[in-house]
Amino acid sequence: MRAKENEREKTVRLYELFGEYMDEYAMEWERMERCEKLYRGEHWDEIPMEDSREPRPVTPIVFSTIENIKADLMDAMPAAVVTADEPKHAELAGRLTRIVAENHAASHYETEYARMLHDLLVCGMMVQETGFDMERNAGAGGAFIRHVDCRGIMFDPYCEDIQDSRAIFRFTPYRREWFAQRYPDKAPLMEADNYRLNRRREGFCEGGGDVILLIECWEREYDEATGAYCVHMFKLAGRVLLEDSRQVKPQGYYAHGRYPFVATALYRRKGTHLGFGLADMFANQQQMSDKLDQIVLKNALLASHNKLLVTGASGFDPDDLRDWAKEVHRGDSLTGVSWFSTSPLPAYIIDYIAAMRESIKEESGSNDFSRGNTAGGVTAAAAIAALQEMSGKRSRMISRSVHAAFEEAVNLELETEAEFSFIGEAAGGLPLGLKVSVRAHKANRFSVLSHNELVLNLVKLGMIAPDAGLELLLFDGKEQALELTRGAKRGSAV
Repeated sequence: MRAKENEREKTVRLYELFGEYMDEYAMEWERMERCEKLYRGEHWDEIPMEDSREPRPVTPIVFSTIENIKADLMDAMPAAVVTADEPKHAELAGRLTRIVAENHAASHYETEYARMLHDLLVCGMMVQETGFDMERNAGAGGAFIRHVDCRGIMFDPYCEDIQDSRAIFRFTPYRREWFAQRYPDKAPLMEADNYRLNRRREGFCEGGGDVILLIECWEREYDEATGAYCVHMFKLAGRVLLEDSRQVKPQGYYAHGRYPFVATALYRRKGTHLGFGLADMFANQQQMSDKLDQIVLKNALLASHNKLLVTGASGFDPDDLRDWAKEVHRGDSLTGVSWFSTSPLPAYIIDYIAAMRESIKEESGSNDFSRGNTAGGVTAAAAIAALQEMSGKRSRMISRSVHAAFEEAVNLELETEAEFSFIGEAAGGLPLGLKVSVRAHKANRFSVLSHNELVLNLVKLGMIAPDAGLELLLFDGKEQALELTRGAKRGSAV
């Protein structure tokens, strides 16, 4: 049905759907912008002040909380291990594990992962894209997983599962010159965009004309005859259709027939794929804490400039009294001269501010124990690791959600790798019985210290041999130490 659309009809239909999505996402973009400002400590800009001279203090509670939770999640960065149910596929599973690791190293997945975590914790949703880059590995190509800015992509606002979306739009602003270089025949036909998405990027201006959105539209269709889905991709800009994947791959852009995106919400909103972030959850506490700081700071500023009240009947000249270099002042009556001092704030206000900040740390799971701060002489790595384990429930819950999304993305990555490259018997499709498992790429340093303490204690008790203990220890340079130990043994044997 849609395959028979002419180019003009297709362009009009997709732009109408894009406009519908934009109307639904308008409030969502405003929310994300507020979250970013709160994270950066710029939320005072949203509050009008009659007196611009009033202080606008910011204590970065939300920023610090998010960064500490992000640090925990970075320690638990996922890595994929492919396993096989049948022994005959064991070698293939090992090869796929190495290929995935190489793909992620080539695409600097650690950087992509950090950007995803920022979107998840601040804006409430992270998006991963899977695909295949033909130019990678000296032209041999390779699959990838990469971050997609959650403020530059739109899913169907009426669907909980993004795979049910009527279409998915990903958009990026470019200067008109960019299109002229890449699409010289179609660039002159492009109309100026009049979209005003938000103020986060320079160029999203009404009637600007110099910046045009490159829109990448993905559509997923169901074929009743085959009972399968196929996905197609179109590129549009300035009301012009630039590319249509049907022309090169009418059977579908990817053989797996799914949208190549994985969206993960932090605190999902019922009935939608969207979510809330930590900045949403603690916005009121951050703003109230800063407001109380403003009151305290304003009181301190007033108290530092005590006022001198002088009546006309006192006979003193106010300008004369203002001159502190003089030793003698002439007047008629001291009863007309008095100091007016600002009363100090009640002590409970200071205590309330501290309690509010502690509440944010406790409720978010980013308390002192999770940060590695302990009291009462707790110094053993095992004890610190245990305290962190007990206090990091919130981080572990988020980590499980992130790992589940990573597993889904890796499955799509493997399907794409099998379609576009030759992987032994996996060419043209993966055999059944392969399973993707997710493990933490690297452990928390206190967990490593706790593990090493346990191994050393077992060696001291004689329960394991020193050589076996060295194999079990975790530290940088372990392989070199093992090789030196083996060399020493060979030398003594000779």
